[in-house]
Amino acid sequence: MPLTPTTFRASAAIGDEPTARRVVDLLTECFDDGAAAVTAFERSDGAWELALNFAEPPEQASVRSLVALAAGDDVAAALSFDTVEAKDWVRASLEGLDPVPAGRFVVHGAHDRDNIAPNKLGIEIEAALAFGTGHHGTTRGCLLLLDEVLKRRTPRNVLDLGTGTGVLAIAAAKALQQRVTASDIDPVSVRVARDNARLNGVGNLFDGICAAGFADAQFGAAAPFDLVLANILANPLRQLATPMAAHLARSADVILSGLLPHQTRGVIAAYRARGLVLVKPIIVEGWSSVLLRRGA
Repeated sequence: MPLTPTTFRASAAIGDEPTARRVVDLLTECFDDGAAAVTAFERSDGAWELALNFAEPPEQASVRSLVALAAGDDVAAALSFDTVEAKDWVRASLEGLDPVPAGRFVVHGAHDRDNIAPNKLGIEIEAALAFGTGHHGTTRGCLLLLDEVLKRRTPRNVLDLGTGTGVLAIAAAKALQQRVTASDIDPVSVRVARDNARLNGVGNLFDGICAAGFADAQFGAAAPFDLVLANILANPLRQLATPMAAHLARSADVILSGLLPHQTRGVIAAYRARGLVLVKPIIVEGWSSVLLRRGA
């Protein structure tokens, strides 16, 4: 993963918000050509703090002089200088996240790789540019419903629509040990998901598609699907009801998520009009996920 570069920082307490905004505006004009990034933020105690970040070590006397002109001698004298070392901050934040259990599945980071119970299917997801580490109610809802589907049947042609980091596609591929199609509108997401599939030992079972919607010929070549997982958002899911239904096999299961509870009824209605019935809704961490089934 790329590191956040080393930066050099100067900071000091600055008073109230109007003063902080005025000082930021003045200092932004003082530092030419983006020599410094000037910001101010409110601390937990209600006071405001001024922060200047430099790509190269600054000349401290010159910085104090400019701050004195904008904020006064007291703030300039109180400036403290330090170095923020290069670090992969996204990875560091994920290392503090606990594994997420969802039925037979457990989403985890590399730091918990050796702590997954042998009767569980671990899905290792690390920091990435694409959305979705598994630590979200929508992803967990989809995994819980996927686990329920797999308890009663074995789908033969699975699509993860809007794959993000590939969590759902990887889960299906691991559980079924068969090829899964995963699509996303973002080429970065497709690349990240493919990398994660390899990391999880199912790279040979991952078919990545970069496509904006079902009009893309790649979907037609892969259809009909007997299981679709789509963790997106309510409006796109409503718009996808008709084209998705045209790519479904008889008795296909469809798992939808990314819904707030008040949006669920409208999405279900859009799919009911295309011949799908509600099997089960669940709410996880304030997000709704639904399992639908197409009539035979």
